[in-house]
Amino acid sequence: MNLELPIADIARLADHVGQTVTVRGWVHHLRSSGKVRFLVVRDGTGLVQGVLVKGQLSPEDFAAFDRLTLESSLTLTGQVRAEPRAPGGYELEVTRVEPLHIAQDYPIAPKEHGVAFLMDHRHLWLRSPRQQAILKVRDEVCRACRDFFHDRGFILVDTPILTPTACEGTTSLFETDYLDRGKAYLSQSGQLYLEAAAMALGRVYCFGPTFRAEKSKTRRHLTEFWMVEAEAAFYHLEDIMQLAEDLVRFVALRVVEHRGEELKTLERDPGPLSALAQPFPRLSYAEALALLKEQGKELAWGEDLGGDEETVISQMFDRPVLVHHYPRICKAFYMEADPREPELALCVDMLAPEGYGEIVGGSQRVADLDTLLARLEEHHLPREPLEWYLDLRRYGSVPHSGFGLGIERLVGWLCGLKHVREAIPFPRLLDRLYP
Repeated sequence: MNLELPIADIARLADHVGQTVTVRGWVHHLRSSGKVRFLVVRDGTGLVQGVLVKGQLSPEDFAAFDRLTLESSLTLTGQVRAEPRAPGGYELEVTRVEPLHIAQDYPIAPKEHGVAFLMDHRHLWLRSPRQQAILKVRDEVCRACRDFFHDRGFILVDTPILTPTACEGTTSLFETDYLDRGKAYLSQSGQLYLEAAAMALGRVYCFGPTFRAEKSKTRRHLTEFWMVEAEAAFYHLEDIMQLAEDLVRFVALRVVEHRGEELKTLERDPGPLSALAQPFPRLSYAEALALLKEQGKELAWGEDLGGDEETVISQMFDRPVLVHHYPRICKAFYMEADPREPELALCVDMLAPEGYGEIVGGSQRVADLDTLLARLEEHHLPREPLEWYLDLRRYGSVPHSGFGLGIERLVGWLCGLKHVREAIPFPRLLDRLYP
């Protein structure tokens, strides 16, 4: 390889038209036509077609084509030219081929494979154009979330993954021995710690992995997933509802603006995402029950909305809908009661349209010490491991609110995926811990 030649990312070949460059990547496709041979190479930034014409490169380099297999790694050197019919819109007139590693027979062929097979080969499935597109959309979503909170004056606070107790009871937690200090749990939320940080910094957020040991086997559930959570002092329910609405719209528009090619690869119509108009529709829990009844799906008052109910409601709207004021009896201990209707919680769930269901859950938090103590008893939660949390109500307590947004569910909706397992690089499911 001539080290004096520029090494170019495929995505930047437009900057090198007429120049000779070197591209490094993997074989995506091979085709031979007599004295002309074609190979499509990917490098993670895009695809480019290399054209090998007999006589325009050495016999050794021309013959190297015959050794190549799908996913072999190599470097190509050649002159860049515009070619609208080629993948990516550019071609390389190849003058040098240097195989780096000849891949064995690649197990993922250009044909239909079962989900189980593809999940067993997830480490290789990631190389497909569709999976690459999803991961690039996910990257955009994560960057957009951070930009949104930074621009709004929120401070990033990293909350612990190992915790001494749960936010919402221990039935859905992964338990582990913590040295010689007893049991610890993998965090199901950073919320309680964010509340402490909000009392120090005012407006805060965390972004990290979350673990739920729920034995749910649906298209919306993972046992390990990522959440961005926000908490703000002096925010009431209305404030946090508006914040969540602004965040989701901001992220959706960023994806449309910066990941249009990926949405095209996924055959996802960007129109509905571009047209997300505010305010988002809002329904009280009671109104949601009435809508469900009209659709022939009755739910008893006091029961939380399940996946089926969320699907029905979210299919009735062309944008996310916020369902608020659920009964306290079906919600977590830390949610503040509505002072006008104490049996209701000051809480909200945001349901994505097209049947995708809940992507955000949030609430105003209990600010009074005695009320919180009563809630712990009501939910049969131990007081001792939460004494630090109770301290937040002893020393300068204020009204405060927050929410959590599930990254995989948001990515699933934005990409139009059928299952959240594609929205994370290596999914952890009820029946899957490999690879």
